[in-house]
Amino acid sequence: MADFRELLSSKKLKAGTFIGEFDASGMAAILKSAGCDFAFVDMEHSGFSFQTAKALLRSLRSAGIATLIRPPSKSRRDLSLACDIGAEGVMPPMLESEEQARACLDAVKYHPEGTRGCAFGIAHDDYRPAPVSDAIETANRKTSFVALIESSEGVANCDAIAATPGVDCLWIGHFDLSASLGIPGEFENPVFKEAVAAVMQAAARHGKSAGRLVASAEEGVELFREGNDFICYLGDVWLLQRALSSGISAIRRGVPDGELAGRG
Repeated sequence: MADFRELLSSKKLKAGTFIGEFDASGMAAILKSAGCDFAFVDMEHSGFSFQTAKALLRSLRSAGIATLIRPPSKSRRDLSLACDIGAEGVMPPMLESEEQARACLDAVKYHPEGTRGCAFGIAHDDYRPAPVSDAIETANRKTSFVALIESSEGVANCDAIAATPGVDCLWIGHFDLSASLGIPGEFENPVFKEAVAAVMQAAARHGKSAGRLVASAEEGVELFREGNDFICYLGDVWLLQRALSSGISAIRRGVPDGELAGRG
């Protein structure tokens, strides 16, 4: 059974998808059968409760899908609770400095690496009893931290963030980053490309993984070749909408008048 920490052990391609709308019981099995290595569970924009996210994480783990969760905020409570419900990788929104990275890491790691509140024998350790020292060591080892760079300030501090012990991966939030740079959605703008290059260089310099959400397979291949080893292909709502729109449009093109033969 793969977990997020195992995926970080190499720079090979890791392909997954985004869950931000549907918490259906079959979601984990669908992702597994589709070949996903990981799932990015979003709480910032989805409205998912922690209870909903907990059930999703449990089903994904049972199916052998590694999990990455974006909690609603980078508050200590949200970060620690995300870990308690079973998140393997934690990615707080809008990380902008080394100081913020250290504060977030303090919230997701147990003593001596942090000051996360102790809770054992619950979801994050698969409800298995264990000696306290073993539970702490296991939790600290498997809990990964992903820095979401999605602002101009985050880009300015990306090297210091990447150099922070405990930061495992840099992830570019491309829409928010373009908006922060004053060029929303202009991903071919030289200003945006320069910001992306700075983040990618920081990740490479410090031996950290890098990740992106992509809108097409072609974009995924291109960004992998640029150094992103975590490729998150679209998400539940967009995949359904795209597939349904394509099929419905093809049917309508095949019957342009919308009438059955002989009944006009």
